[in-house]
Amino acid sequence: METQGNKRRKTIFSFFKPREPTSTSEEHSPSNIDISNCNDQYSSKSQRVEIDVDSLERDPSIRIPIWQHPVNQRDEIRRAYIKMGPYQPIMPVYPRTESGQQYRRFQSSWFKQFSWLEYSPSKDAAFCFPCFLFENKKAHYPTFTTEGFKSWKRVNDGSRCSFLLHTGGPTSPHNNAVNSIDALMNLTQHIDKVMNVQTSEEVQKNRLRLMATIESIRWLSLQACAFRGHDESLSSNNCGNFIEMIRLVGRMNGSIDDVVLEKAPKNAKYTSPMIQKEILHIMANKVRNKIREEIGDAKFCILVDEAKDTSNKEQMAIVLRFVDVAGFLRERFFAIVHVTDTTALTLKKEISDVLDRNNLQISNMRGQGYDGASNMSGAWNGLQALFLRDCPYAYYVHCFAHRLQLALVVAAERETSIWLFFSKLTSIVNLVSASPKRHTELRSAQAIEIAHMVATGERETGRGCNQIGSLHRAGTTRWSSHFDSICSLIDMYKAVITVLESMVNEGSSNSLRGEASGSLIVMRSFDFIFILYVMHKIMGITDLLCRALQHKSLDILNAMDLVSSTKALLQTLREEGFDSLLMNVESVCTEYDIEIPNMNACYKGATGRSCQQKDSITFEHYYRVGIFKAAIDFQVTELNSRFNDGAVELLMLSSALEPKDNFKLFNAGLIYSLAEKFYPGDFTAQEMHYLRSQLEHYKCDVLCHESFQNISTISELCQRLVETNKSQNYNLIDRLIRLILTLPVSTATTERSFSAMKLIKTAIRNKIEEDFLADSMIVYIERELAENIDSDSIIDEFYSLKNRRAQLQ
Repeated sequence: METQGNKRRKTIFSFFKPREPTSTSEEHSPSNIDISNCNDQYSSKSQRVEIDVDSLERDPSIRIPIWQHPVNQRDEIRRAYIKMGPYQPIMPVYPRTESGQQYRRFQSSWFKQFSWLEYSPSKDAAFCFPCFLFENKKAHYPTFTTEGFKSWKRVNDGSRCSFLLHTGGPTSPHNNAVNSIDALMNLTQHIDKVMNVQTSEEVQKNRLRLMATIESIRWLSLQACAFRGHDESLSSNNCGNFIEMIRLVGRMNGSIDDVVLEKAPKNAKYTSPMIQKEILHIMANKVRNKIREEIGDAKFCILVDEAKDTSNKEQMAIVLRFVDVAGFLRERFFAIVHVTDTTALTLKKEISDVLDRNNLQISNMRGQGYDGASNMSGAWNGLQALFLRDCPYAYYVHCFAHRLQLALVVAAERETSIWLFFSKLTSIVNLVSASPKRHTELRSAQAIEIAHMVATGERETGRGCNQIGSLHRAGTTRWSSHFDSICSLIDMYKAVITVLESMVNEGSSNSLRGEASGSLIVMRSFDFIFILYVMHKIMGITDLLCRALQHKSLDILNAMDLVSSTKALLQTLREEGFDSLLMNVESVCTEYDIEIPNMNACYKGATGRSCQQKDSITFEHYYRVGIFKAAIDFQVTELNSRFNDGAVELLMLSSALEPKDNFKLFNAGLIYSLAEKFYPGDFTAQEMHYLRSQLEHYKCDVLCHESFQNISTISELCQRLVETNKSQNYNLIDRLIRLILTLPVSTATTERSFSAMKLIKTAIRNKIEEDFLADSMIVYIERELAENIDSDSIIDEFYSLKNRRAQLQ
């Protein structure tokens, strides 16, 4: 028995010794693959080296040759590179190389002539993609695989063209490598699939099983739901959202029920967490590819912001802003990246890596949108300055929403009476809303008041009218929340008074009764009511700008128009709005028995002692000048200070393209100067001559065309040019319009992505992996793209990524 046991334990390595790893492979082992101990590959079949295909190097001169990777992982790496395709960066100008007495350079047009061609920006050399994938240790063409081809003079040389000579005949090493790519991706002809061929019925069952998994993952991702459960065993009453969703689909469709979960083969159930992540990753990559296709060769802008997630990690959201082929302005969430610190160099490296992996060139960047933090907006070493060194046309625009927030906050803090008002408002809201009991009393008092007003005819009835609300707390990051807080207090003023009176009479402690009594005194003062309605008027004007800056399709010229109209309305309110406001305040005070001071009497500030009075002024002067006009003046001053882009030459010249008032501001000279001064890299010298001619025809044609009348924004103008096919006739003007539209306005889209992150990465799911978080967020946020992904294409890509035991084709 002992001898038989020893015989069973004998393997091939009992007779042969595994080859020791060479020093070459150790020196060149990639950072994302652990091959420190090659003997572990032979010791157990279950052990497998995991490869992060997303971190594979794209640059041909830097990446590791395929033959240096572990043998059992090479096909998977080849498939990953094939999915990404040849690295073909499109650059406006490639580096010049001295060739004899002339200078020559790489041409992007060669990519179309030779689809296998790759270019390395770091080495300024050309490489062959198929030969890289299937090159052995002894290279047939080291020039096109490891060294790099640089003799540009020998490209356009007729039959002696180096690229043609490299391609060779039908049986050349290059064409053999091309055929190997086709064979590698044709999984149905692989020997393991041919020897274990399955019937078409079995293949359809496998696809149906995987289809159920894909649709369950899609639905859970679109709803930001967790996949796994605490206990997914057969005896569990709740196996988690994913398993329960598949069971639900099975109950609704008998054919699916016959092939999933317990009825599925043990080696092809497609329910493991690894399979879930693979499918979600494929789905997310397809969304990214769709976004990349929307961008095409167009110029783009980046919007970047950072925030901490539930696990206290710093996450950086990247949003791309661009104009698509149809002329529509788009802002697409593209990536969420964990950063170890928020220094400008770190952020630039992470952003550049994301852009590089998706073949988006920094040279095509035409705008940067960040907040005003020093690491982002620094003129010398900030993130915007670092990108400007790489691309001088990537103009930085400080987020308009942040500017408005800073302007309104500073204006409120500079006027003492306004600051005290908001401090008291916050205390009142917290006092009334803190307790569930008081919250219930507030809603009951409001319901009684609404019923009384409906009965007396003071309120109209109808669907959606007379709903019972609650007091809103003012937030610190959105000034519009202060306006919501003021509006809710005005609507519920009587109900709040009722609750405070109840707290004074029935409070559980002296401190609570004292705090309620103080709040009641404040709310029944004329000063509080006056400032309440003053801020309601002022913030009602600025609220439109606050909300408009949250829109994705807002262009920078329209944003500046809104800022100008906001300042004009505030000025009109300052000159003409006091009398009507005072009448409204007096009517409210009369309704609630609040004492109204004599406006012609002498105003006494502080404690009222004569020695503390600086000037002899009336109450009317104090409220008109000291509060009303002072509050508006501070607002207008801050808006002028923060939004001073009207003096920037770029925006002044861009305004000549605005179509409002039937192209009233159109000026061909200013438009020409705009292209000449700010976008010289986007127009050649010859195109500048064409642009002047196009502007003359544009003035006679478009400005008088009926299809272009009554449009007010440059975004609408761009869409109308595409709809009428005039973008082809005036392609240079259309290009300039798209460049202006690409300029950022606000980073609201990045902040909305952080709201999505809070839904996905909750306190319960705080250990979610970074890649899984990024994939979940892009599917959830860009849901209109994710919903249109064909499930069959996901199955085909899933099958082609690696060797699968069950056949799907």
